[in-house]
Amino acid sequence: MDRKAAQTLVENMLAGHRLSLARLISKVENRDSSLNLIMEQLYPHTGGAWILGITGPPGSGKSTLVDQMAAHFRKAGKKVAIVAVDPSSPFSGGAILGDRIRMQQHWNDPGVFIRSLGTRGKHGGLSHATKEVVLVLDSARFDVILVETAGVGQTELDILRLAQTVLVVLVPESGDSIQVMKAGLMEIADVFAVNKSDRPESDKLVRELISMVGLMDRPAGGWAVPVHKTEAIRDIGVSELLKALESHHHFLAESGAREWKASEFLKNEVMDILSERLGLRLQEAFETKAGQKLLKQLLGRRMDPYKAAAVFEKIKK
Repeated sequence: MDRKAAQTLVENMLAGHRLSLARLISKVENRDSSLNLIMEQLYPHTGGAWILGITGPPGSGKSTLVDQMAAHFRKAGKKVAIVAVDPSSPFSGGAILGDRIRMQQHWNDPGVFIRSLGTRGKHGGLSHATKEVVLVLDSARFDVILVETAGVGQTELDILRLAQTVLVVLVPESGDSIQVMKAGLMEIADVFAVNKSDRPESDKLVRELISMVGLMDRPAGGWAVPVHKTEAIRDIGVSELLKALESHHHFLAESGAREWKASEFLKNEVMDILSERLGLRLQEAFETKAGQKLLKQLLGRRMDPYKAAAVFEKIKK
């Protein structure tokens, strides 16, 4: 795609064409060769959306809660984008679960856009493409972008760098508060939701979380992490949860933390771009005659991997 074609596609998206938006997201996710041209056109239009991350263990009801949150935001007249990050297929790299059937009520709503993306093997939970898809949706003038992580394992920490506000969703079955600490969720949560709170032990988990939050060191005037009970499937407690999330959004603006979060995200975006380019260059280097020779030296134990890595950095096609 040349510069003019990229500009036309972006202009159509900015004019509200859903198909153009979907095509741009596909090009970003597939790492199209025109990606740099697309981002050049998009970037001046970013910076207006509230990016809200939702993470937590599998089975905590994140998708149902996101569905209810989107419905509440729509009632308030806000345009909502939902990025549902699913585990990737080890073969195609695409999302295994696909678009979430629990969000079907929004399919005919022009004010809601839903897209499933794969983690593409990224251990932090979010691929580089996911972060740039969020930039595309930001430029499309959505008021709120809800990013739901895959919830696989205990390493969903990339959401901290992407989202301005992080909601951690737990259920009593998630385990005790010690497990929460081991998962690193205390460090990333701006708000806790104990979902499926009609189940036994929910009050105990709420008390433990409140106690743990109270013991955390925070600067004077810092954000005090609230804990809310919800039953997403019955839309109980969701309004109160959204008020807490919006309070954090206002806190970020008033404290100047939003600008700091934005700078951290952009710093990591540049680092991701450089890492991706270096990775591609090194993959190409493996296919050169020099690269193949180096591999043979490695296989023959005539060179160690660290020395090979140093040599690979200097290989030219």
